[in-house]
Amino acid sequence: MYIDSHQHFWNYDPKRDAWITDQMSAIRRDFGPRDLEGLLQKNKIDGCVAVQSDQSEDETRFLLSLADQHDFIKGVVGWVDLFADNLGERLSHFSSFDKFKGIRHIVQDEPLGFMDTPEFQNGIRVLGGFDKTYDILIKPPQLMEAITLVNTFPNQKFVLDHIAKPRISKGLDSKWASEIKELAQHPNLYCKVSGMVTETDEFKWTKGDFTEFLQLITDAFGTDRIMFGSDWPVCLLAASYNEVHSIITDFYSASEVDKVMGENAVRFYNL
Repeated sequence: MYIDSHQHFWNYDPKRDAWITDQMSAIRRDFGPRDLEGLLQKNKIDGCVAVQSDQSEDETRFLLSLADQHDFIKGVVGWVDLFADNLGERLSHFSSFDKFKGIRHIVQDEPLGFMDTPEFQNGIRVLGGFDKTYDILIKPPQLMEAITLVNTFPNQKFVLDHIAKPRISKGLDSKWASEIKELAQHPNLYCKVSGMVTETDEFKWTKGDFTEFLQLITDAFGTDRIMFGSDWPVCLLAASYNEVHSIITDFYSASEVDKVMGENAVRFYNL
């Protein structure tokens, strides 16, 4: 089974979705399952994991509702307030939905040190009692915090989104590379090869721009802990779905593609 491990749905709201700037007008509209299903079929992908883009339980319920209506949505990574006094109660509630697989917080927008706080780590500790995953969304300056986090919770399943969002157009950064290698030493962490096309200057790229990044990620994690994610519809700012898909399928060998394009996501998210 081939899986797109990272995509989004939303009914566009100018106030809530203020992160979609004037320069991102191409995605200032609704994106729903009917927009994606044909793209998955065209690229021979059997299903997807819908990931939160708004930090609200309303969106988590919205995504779970879509997943209930569309079988090809195999899992949902939602949002639950990790700082809430009733976190256990909220996780228990959402865990009653079979397709609720994990949670994510948009840490990339938080100040440095956010993941080091006792409050955040207590939230991860509570999450650990529910056998749910956690998606790490960060930028390169936060990599050291991620290393501490995955080391502190060796039994928690983590996945790094978008290879920590390095600036692709600037080439391989030695500090990012070193910290990625250190992070990858923790077997409880997977990595999504996703979100790369939008980390380019003016959204301009060639496939060769990604080669050294994909090679480093593959050398660090091995092909058993890497999973494809389109980051659709955000990817549309820089590339079509087909182009994002082909960046990954052209890089990996026939013997590796089944793992990266599906088997690893099925195992990680328990699809």
